[in-house]
Amino acid sequence: MANLKSAAKRINTNQKKYELNKAVKSAMRTHIKQVEKLIAANEVDEAKTKLNLTISKIDKAVSKGVIHRNNGNRQKSRLHQKFNSMSA
Repeated sequence: MANLKSAAKRINTNQKKYELNKAVKSAMRTHIKQVEKLIAANEVDEAKTKLNLTISKIDKAVSKGVIHRNNGNRQKSRLHQKFNSMSA
C-alpha cells in the first residue's frame, strides 16, 4: 500500500481510468467483431450500417487516448478492406 497520501490518490485515479479505458476498448472490439461476422455472412446492408457505427467507436477511442491514432487508422483500414472485398 502507498505510504503517501498523493500516492494513494494516484492509485485510485489510475484504477478509475483503467476501468473507463477498458470499457471503451471492450466496446470497440465488440463492434469490430460484429462487423467482421456480418462481412463473413455476406450481409452487405447490415455490415455497412454497423461499419459506420464501428468507425465512430474507433474514433472515440482514439480521441480519448485509449488507443494510439495509428492503431485506430489501421483498424479502420482493415475493416474497409474486408468490406470492400465482400462488396466486389
